Amino acid sequence: MSETLRIGIIGAGGIATGEHIPNYLNCGNKIKIVAIADVVEERVKHVAEEYNIPHYFTDYEDMFQKVEIDAVSVCTPNKFHAPATIAALQAGCHVLCEKPPAMKIEEAEQMAREAEKAKKILTYGFHFRHKPEVEVLKRFVDGGELGEIYAARVLAIRRRGIPGWGVFTNKELQGGGPLIDIGVHMLDTALYLMDYPIPDTVFGVTYQKIGNRKGVGLSGDWDWDNFSVEDMARGMITFKNGASILLETAFAANVEKQKEMNVKLMGDHGGADVFPLNIYQEKHHTLTDTTPKFLPKKGNHELEIERFVDACLTGGQPLSTPHQGVIVQQIINAIYQSAETGKPVQL
Repeated sequence: MSETLRIGIIGAGGIATGEHIPNYLNCGNKIKIVAIADVVEERVKHVAEEYNIPHYFTDYEDMFQKVEIDAVSVCTPNKFHAPATIAALQAGCHVLCEKPPAMKIEEAEQMAREAEKAKKILTYGFHFRHKPEVEVLKRFVDGGELGEIYAARVLAIRRRGIPGWGVFTNKELQGGGPLIDIGVHMLDTALYLMDYPIPDTVFGVTYQKIGNRKGVGLSGDWDWDNFSVEDMARGMITFKNGASILLETAFAANVEKQKEMNVKLMGDHGGADVFPLNIYQEKHHTLTDTTPKFLPKKGNHELEIERFVDACLTGGQPLSTPHQGVIVQQIINAIYQSAETGKPVQL
């Protein structure tokens, strides 16, 4: 590998131009973005010109054949995560793939196998792990301050936050709605803080009550006539170690807050709300609440990209692993399966 990490981008949409490309450029002379691929030629040409990327393609296979690349960001709709990631790994590249890992469990498992076979890094865009609240709380958890974490609540709810752009309401391309888009972030955050226990049984329900009709859009007008995903999902996950998670996620729900993204942990020595960070304990016969006075200000997307680049250059391992990606995919798909069948799913 060259001293400068040669980066390729697959997908020239909002997550690529809003987060990945700018934050790679923040890494200075550690990287060079050498190529970008997207099926829409006009879009990929425009992005390449805007960011001075020397090569652009409408087929990522052509990109791998014609340009030397060390690492790739996969920024496509969910349907294309697995094939793009597998192609990149087989081309000898490290991969940062946006969340969720894939559409199916089998795809996530194949992605993990290909990474092991290629001996390359595969990590996922679970960027909430890099938020300062999560990093601070993880140190408290690892230090035993919460004891055994046996219960958690996961919340990713918007009052009227159905995306009015992109393909977020297209089930064929995304695989689902809020569960697979925003719920997955808080689910991963909870699992990460709980040291990724092995799931046992999953029960879930989904609803489509608001998204398939015209309404107020706080994130732009969505295509309600072709709304094919759930607008709310709820689930309960139990784990082999006896712990459990209650999950609730929605693009649209008749609730008070415009948006709530949070994880609430309960352990036998303490509990915590993550956003904002508060830690609840009993010490010296007194109930105490602990709130950090100062938190670092560096952005979570910036840290995610920075740490991926450093791992590629040094041979380290980013926070998110392929095995954890498989577990997340198992839980997501099990919630959808349970909602469809009306029965719990044993993993």
